[in-house]
Amino acid sequence: MFNVTPIPAFNDNYIWALTVPNSQAVAVVDPGDADVVNRYLKDNNLQLTAILVTHHHDDHTGGVNQLHLEHAAEVYGPANSPFEGISHKLVNDDQIELMGQLLTIHAVPGHTLDHISYYLANTTPQLFCGDTLFLAGCGRLFEGSPEQMHEAMEYFKSLPDTTEVYCTHEYSLANLAFAAAVEPTNPQITAAIERCTQQREAGLPTLPSTIATEKQINPFLRYNETTVKQSAEQFAHSPLSSEIAIFASLRQWKNQF
Repeated sequence: MFNVTPIPAFNDNYIWALTVPNSQAVAVVDPGDADVVNRYLKDNNLQLTAILVTHHHDDHTGGVNQLHLEHAAEVYGPANSPFEGISHKLVNDDQIELMGQLLTIHAVPGHTLDHISYYLANTTPQLFCGDTLFLAGCGRLFEGSPEQMHEAMEYFKSLPDTTEVYCTHEYSLANLAFAAAVEPTNPQITAAIERCTQQREAGLPTLPSTIATEKQINPFLRYNETTVKQSAEQFAHSPLSSEIAIFASLRQWKNQF
């Protein structure tokens, strides 16, 4: 597995730095800011060898071209991306080897049409999911459909419970406030709010989460739970007959929350 370090960027982004023991090589995930990455490399005497892109939004790609030019790092990303700085174009079910670790690519459109995730199957699996799955939340549907995002959520639910979830924004407390509105009697959400509040007050990231935790607290993975369905129907003012309809109602609700 990778040693994973968050490099804070902008107001609430995390650029994930991936290393392995006894190596100065490092890969970064979604480097929107080249300067903070370069400072991290210098401070830790590391050599950037690879860049992983999950989707084309500028806060995830803004530093890619500079880092590529300065370090000759390989750039991996979605084959259908409008971002032109990708040298290794990836599609669903591709695999790449990075510092001796094998990552599997899964297409997860919804937030954007080009969005992919990177999954490392290991004793402790690791998922780098960009803006698709958050702690207690999911990405806004800028380009894709509820059907596509629901399919992505089904993929995430199929991963081992022990999978570490590395998303790229510190949205946890805002997402948990919404989750509590959807399921006000869910004790796991209450506990997560307390835990994440303490972490933020201490200046610590709330991430990574795990798939097991998300199944307990994330309304966008809990659309088949009766309490979530009832809340989604109350917001929609009508019965909802499918998981996709429930998911779409939740996402619309969150947009207005």
